[in-house]
Amino acid sequence: MDTIEAIVGRRNIKQFKSEPIAEATWKKWLEAASYAPNHRMNQPWEILVIGEETRAKLNHRPNFGDAPLVLAIVSQGSEKPVERDENLVATSAFIQNFCLAAHAEGAGTRWTSIGNTPNAREILGVSDETATIWVLGVGYPLEVPEVKERAPIETKTRQLS
Repeated sequence: MDTIEAIVGRRNIKQFKSEPIAEATWKKWLEAASYAPNHRMNQPWEILVIGEETRAKLNHRPNFGDAPLVLAIVSQGSEKPVERDENLVATSAFIQNFCLAAHAEGAGTRWTSIGNTPNAREILGVSDETATIWVLGVGYPLEVPEVKERAPIETKTRQLS
């Protein structure tokens, strides 16, 4: 699968097969994801592997699509807004890289923001209110949603003189 095909074909998966993903495989995707651009090479992400007990406490109503693997990705916070934004953008690029690596190998992800609730922060042990947390369900898709039409890029582009 080439890069453009991976980007255009990646979807947020709603439901997963029960088939597990080998630890070596998802760790390879995390390693690839770590090549995301990040300011001053601070690598502002932390990965939490969510076990069954923690997953039950999070009580995500669709249960992360019954994904066999659930990861929380934490972006370091900062009291400085520009640094917090830089960390957030770098961690988002890390997550996108991970999602593309998974997709390129036939897996999929369900990217959620449940980690930013006060209850989830407590469960995950992330007390820094300036940090941002996403939780990903990861597995082999039961079904891949159809591509949704995007606005023509011309409507999102301005030329400056």
